Amino acid sequence: MTYEVPTTLAQAIEPPAIDYAAIMPLLVVLGTACVGVLIEAFLPRHQRWPAQVALSVAGIAVAGLTLGLYAGGAGAEGVLTLAGAVAVDRPTLFMWGALLALGLASVLLIADRSVEPGGAFISSAVARAAAGGGPGTSGTAADDRDYGSPDQAPTMQTEVFPFAFFALGGMMAFVSANDLLTMFIALEVLSLPLYLMCGLARRRRLLSQEAAVKYFLLGAFASAFFLYGLALIYGYAGSVRFSDIAEASVGSARSDALLFAGLALLVVGLMFKASVGPFHTWTPDVYQGAPTPVTAFMAACTKVAAFGGILRVLHEAFGDTRWEWRGVLWAVAIASMVIGAVIGLTQTDIKRMVAYSSVAHAGFLLLGAMAITPEGISGTLFYLLAYGFNTIAIFAVISLVRDADGEASHLSQWAGLAKRSPVAAYTMAFLLLGLAGIPLTSGFTAKFAVFSAALADGMAPLVVIALIASAIAAFFYLRVIVLMFFNEPAPDGPAVTIPGAFTTAAITLGVLFTLLLGILPTPALEWAAGGVFVS
Repeated sequence: MTYEVPTTLAQAIEPPAIDYAAIMPLLVVLGTACVGVLIEAFLPRHQRWPAQVALSVAGIAVAGLTLGLYAGGAGAEGVLTLAGAVAVDRPTLFMWGALLALGLASVLLIADRSVEPGGAFISSAVARAAAGGGPGTSGTAADDRDYGSPDQAPTMQTEVFPFAFFALGGMMAFVSANDLLTMFIALEVLSLPLYLMCGLARRRRLLSQEAAVKYFLLGAFASAFFLYGLALIYGYAGSVRFSDIAEASVGSARSDALLFAGLALLVVGLMFKASVGPFHTWTPDVYQGAPTPVTAFMAACTKVAAFGGILRVLHEAFGDTRWEWRGVLWAVAIASMVIGAVIGLTQTDIKRMVAYSSVAHAGFLLLGAMAITPEGISGTLFYLLAYGFNTIAIFAVISLVRDADGEASHLSQWAGLAKRSPVAAYTMAFLLLGLAGIPLTSGFTAKFAVFSAALADGMAPLVVIALIASAIAAFFYLRVIVLMFFNEPAPDGPAVTIPGAFTTAAITLGVLFTLLLGILPTPALEWAAGGVFVS
């Protein structure tokens, strides 16, 4: 006797079609992370660092190659795969390319062992935070020691490499997610490794671990907001797919209370990850306490992922209801620009200053995200690429200025740096001018693209506020330049470490992109403008 499965049931259990060529870059990155875990499990400690470095560079190169091959023949309309959970369109391909390029620069910083002997990460996972340290010791000289044994000095915790690749894979999935549930899973995949990476600093262990705990606790709250918003929107639309939400929002007779309450909670979770004020409270402490290579990775790559998700949610799911939510996001953008520009003026630690700069730039980026036009998408994508390379290079230079206790991050220690190391000072000055948006740098072109899109979409008052905030923020960039070139160095001031090959490559990439995207922005702008979101 045989039993025939009903046709409808057979169709229901049929596996979804998968376009492997479209998602191959994502699969390569996640596969590299898994191989990295196996290296940690089976290779002797002294063989792990070269193996992880070689695997990381090869993984990004292969992912970039597969991305280039697919993008060369991909149409502007894009494809949906994995049962519609992942959308691979032109904006997705641009963000994947940006993430891979920024990920390569970040991995080079993570791999460097010449600036900080043994690397920026702890040499033993069981190293104590501080010998006899208690409350109030964070950031002190006693807390600056490396608590690994002397024979571990040349080593580092190489599990940071698979952590970075899992986070990078989560970011790539986040920007390509076509529904809220996939986006939430990707959010957790990218966040959890970052929480761990923030606590792995070789020096200032208590400060690093404090940063990791703050990031984890606030990140958990933000994820809960996102998940609760997802549940409310599902209750309204009966689906978590962006196209279904958009259809329900314009064609439903139900009350919009669930829809906009859910959107408000979603916005909290997304703005937290993007460091948009007033949801930025984790940013200064985590940027200051995390190992500088991890700070660079978060500042560049997480910004791309977060705003990629914001673009997709606002444009695909809520583009037709923009008049209901745009006023709220106007207030958020103004708050972010004002908080970043004004509070940045008061900072005395250069890493915290760059953190508040990030908050101000998040407000600028939000202008492009709110412009529900192709120009808004392309301008925001270009801004993310330009800002990412600029920021990674800045943190790479920050890691070179050191005293006996490690990085010299207090602004007073940067006085007269041009007399100690003209190359480092001129490089830093150029990168700071890029953040300020001076012409012939990528920052100017990026701001022009975003502000033009916002102006064309009827946000002239917001553009005026953004220009004022940019002028205020330029002051604290110029303050560092004045300190470096027009002040005398202290006799016992910090020295500039000669960078190794990896850090030199990361700085060179950042400077070149900051220059080229300022004087020859057309290819990147055309690539960013090559298509629209598919859903």
